[in-house]
Amino acid sequence: MSKPHIPLDEIRAQVEACHACPLADGRTQTVFGVGNPAARVLIVGEAPGKNEDLQGEPFVGAAGKYLDELLSVAGLKREDVFIANVLKCRPPGNRDPRPEEIEVCTPFLREQTRTIDPEFIVTLGNFATKFILKTEIGITRLHGTLHQAGKFKVFPIFHPAAALYDGKKREALENDFATLGELLGKENNEE
Repeated sequence: MSKPHIPLDEIRAQVEACHACPLADGRTQTVFGVGNPAARVLIVGEAPGKNEDLQGEPFVGAAGKYLDELLSVAGLKREDVFIANVLKCRPPGNRDPRPEEIEVCTPFLREQTRTIDPEFIVTLGNFATKFILKTEIGITRLHGTLHQAGKFKVFPIFHPAAALYDGKKREALENDFATLGELLGKENNEE
């Protein structure tokens, strides 16, 4: 028998009350996630940055603006998808998430995923990809290819911030989002 789904508002309240790791002490606010609670596509990033911590919403800085452009390449808008992160609090100085932080924070992401019940999970960058696919293979090898994790179709893509620092990744990102759009279109035609 499967567990009942927890409403997103209840999961959000749990995230806001969480002090299970030291990241809670340095946060301005939690970054739960935003979007369509019945989305076909769940986009999972790594962790909030400075702007996200201040505004309480994922992908609001330069990488967020670029993500909006990339979504349009796939024929999507921000309100079509749900966007969340592996971590719900900002690591200091935007450092990489630590294994113990991932361990205490990911039950929230698991519950969000169960409740939203997306058809596709798009992982942005190494941390989200390695967590969702339970692999040590990096994003450079996995991006742009469709994988299965349980009942979910998982489509790893470089993090949009990577293209802000490395222009060569821009073409790969845009191609991968175009492929995502094709996959979504194919699924629509099969229904």
